[in-house]
Order: sequence, then C-alpha cells, then structure tokens
Amino acid sequence: MSGTLSAEEQELEPALRARISALSEEGWEIWRRFDEEVRQENWHPFVPADYDHVLQTLLRLRAPGLRFLELGSATGVITIMADMLGYEAYGIELDGKLVDVARELARRFDSGARFAAGSFLPAGYRYRSRTGDDRIGTIGHGASAYPELRHPLEDFDLVYGYPWHGEEPMMLDLMRAYGGRGARLLLHGGKEGIRIFRDGRREL
Repeated sequence: MSGTLSAEEQELEPALRARISALSEEGWEIWRRFDEEVRQENWHPFVPADYDHVLQTLLRLRAPGLRFLELGSATGVITIMADMLGYEAYGIELDGKLVDVARELARRFDSGARFAAGSFLPAGYRYRSRTGDDRIGTIGHGASAYPELRHPLEDFDLVYGYPWHGEEPMMLDLMRAYGGRGARLLLHGGKEGIRIFRDGRREL
C-alpha cells in the first residue's frame, strides 16, 4: 500500500492492513516474474491493476453480506483483497494457469476467495452495439465459468473489471442484460481511475 494512508485504511486493524500490504507486494512480485518469464517471450493480455486504488474503492463500498466478482481475475490479488475485506469474493479468469496461481496465492494468504477458469460471458450472451457491431473486444474465448462458480452474474452485488480498449461497452451491456437489480459495476482504467455504474447509470 502507499505510504500515506487514507481515512478508511487507518480504520483497518493493523494486522489486516499488514496482510493486505503483503498481498499487494506479493502480487507485484508475481507480475514481475510473469512479465520476465512469459510476456517477454509471448504477448499476454494480463496487466495488473492499481491495487491501492482498487483498495480505496472496496473500502468505501464494503458492507455486510456483499458478493463480489472480478471479471478477468488473473493472479487473484484483487479478489483475495475483497475476501480479506469481508466480501464473499469470486474471480473468473480465462487462462487456467493464472487460475492456478490465484488459488495458490489464496491458499498462502488463508483466503476463502474462489476462482473459476473460463469466460465471464454467460452462455448465450450476444453483444450488439448501437451501431450493430458485434465485436466484444475480449481477447480469447472459452466456456462460461458461471456454472463452476454456482452463481449467475445476477447474484453479485459488486462486479469489477479492468477492460481492454473496446471491452467497456460490452461490460456495460452485459450488466444491463444479466446484472442484478442495484448491482454496481466498477470499471478501472483511464484518467478517471475507477468509475462506478449502477443500473446502467454512472454513479461516480
């Protein structure tokens, strides 16, 4: 975590704050190794998010009993962080090897976060933009992961995504079509950091 703590971070128990800090540091170390061993040889879409920024948002939105889903959970750092903060946390990742990394990271940090390998698109979903363009912007294809999670998209209160260029309209459409009433979509990226949408409208 950053050197200057927010008011929300200061309210965390020191032991929990230390666990989250260690998780973030481990996440960046995993990324450095992945970049050297995998991305330098073959291009891969995994790029880590700003963990501190995500932490601030999760702290601000947390409440008892909320269920969290990360679309494209990669090494699982954000999903595990959500679990540490009290969310019932799940992640979906297309790359099965990264799912293995996430599960091992969760085990090492004694986290109950759960991960499924596959696509975050529900079976049967078809994207159609207002212009009729059906390109979803998502890199790679796979079977829908929701059966493995045993929760459809509508079961989640917070859904977090770090979209590639072209994916954002699809994620918004996906939540309109399959998201639960009142669920929030957190989209990370760009100059504005994390934007929050609820029932199809920009909330923050």
